Amino acid sequence: MAGNRDRSGIGRGLALTLGSAVLWGLAHLWTGRRVTGALLMGTYLTVVGTVASALVTGRPEVLSLIVQPGWLWVLTLGAILFAVATVAVVVRSYRLVRPETLSGPARYLSALAVGGLCALVVAPMAYAARLAYISQEVVTSVFTESATPIPVDPWKGRERLNILLIGADAAANRTGVRTDSMTVASIDTRTGSTVLFGLPRNLEHVPMPEGPPREHFPFGFGGEPPYSPGLLNEVFQYAEEHPDMVPGVPAGKRGPALLKQTISDFTGLDVTNYAMVDMFGFAKIIDAMGGVKVTIKDPIVYGRQNEGLIPAGTRRLSGEEALWFGRSRTYGDDYVRMGRQKCLMNAVTKQADPVTVLRSFERLADATAHAVSTDIPRELLPNLIELSEKVKDSKIRSFQFVPPLIDTGDPDYRLIKHKIAAILARPEESSATTASGPKRTAQRHTGDGPATLDAVCG
Repeated sequence: MAGNRDRSGIGRGLALTLGSAVLWGLAHLWTGRRVTGALLMGTYLTVVGTVASALVTGRPEVLSLIVQPGWLWVLTLGAILFAVATVAVVVRSYRLVRPETLSGPARYLSALAVGGLCALVVAPMAYAARLAYISQEVVTSVFTESATPIPVDPWKGRERLNILLIGADAAANRTGVRTDSMTVASIDTRTGSTVLFGLPRNLEHVPMPEGPPREHFPFGFGGEPPYSPGLLNEVFQYAEEHPDMVPGVPAGKRGPALLKQTISDFTGLDVTNYAMVDMFGFAKIIDAMGGVKVTIKDPIVYGRQNEGLIPAGTRRLSGEEALWFGRSRTYGDDYVRMGRQKCLMNAVTKQADPVTVLRSFERLADATAHAVSTDIPRELLPNLIELSEKVKDSKIRSFQFVPPLIDTGDPDYRLIKHKIAAILARPEESSATTASGPKRTAQRHTGDGPATLDAVCG
């Protein structure tokens, strides 16, 4: 009879111990320790309820916290302390409810079960702490500290935020970086309404900003003939190799500084920040996500020797396939490629859902840290998170300055500036189109008109 009572006591004790891990204080209340049990239960419900409420109702605020290194350390410490406290509650609960007469193998087996329960409790908290630590490492490695204090409301008196988005086509067989994809994202800071202005990489005779650049290139950027044709995508690397173009700016920052100034001048937009993604690093990001699904209108040849083929249709692309999807020009041109790049960016944004991000967080974080560079200060990230919620709820317009409107060999830069001003003055237009005309649905771009996203992907 005593053995049966012990076995039933063990079962009840372990059940109460498990219940105390899920809801602190349960075992204490069962054994008559009402005050301690109520305090533990109240503390647990307060902590868990606050976290759950924040995740459900305060998403922008929560996201703004996880991009601040200080708060990330707090979250890391909080997760560790919660795990330690839960283990302490579990052990104490078991000691309260275990049978007094328990001895021999049963004692060791029940202790082993409680130890396993503690491990199960610690594992998710340890994982949460690790995610917070990795996030802190990514934020501090990718984003720089602001040289000047960031106002509480950085958008006050600032109607639009203009960020230059760069796709860098660096490779082992090339010297330096070519900015083969350049898009200015112009965001209305009040409404989040966004316009993406696509700039062809092969714009020639680009007017340079005042100072040393214009003195050296009074008739527009000319590169270093006969070694380079003098295209817009060369400005970045030229500045890096010629410090006199941007005096006082250190290496690694000269390219972005001159490119931002140059694009600001001929577009009339005040481009304050940039974000650059290395295309090969971008492929690693996609692999970390498990691939990206896109709809391909026409087969795409890829590989340096045209050794591969991405068939038409809706399919999931690997990182390497996505890389060639965004950079291949076989049977196409730069303008078709620009459209595919925007299609790819849009697909990645839509498919980077929370479940995908959490499942591959460490790989994504590592790939991002190595693939992305920017001058956006980390102190501005909370404000950008809030602004991004408005952007997500608004419609994004896209305009590409391509032929026949713009002759890239002899561009009309005054027309580009005029078109941009006119587009931003018409916020009621919400359909995606190009600056040179309405959307086309032709399956292959022939060079006689603009290529839109609809023309190259679904």
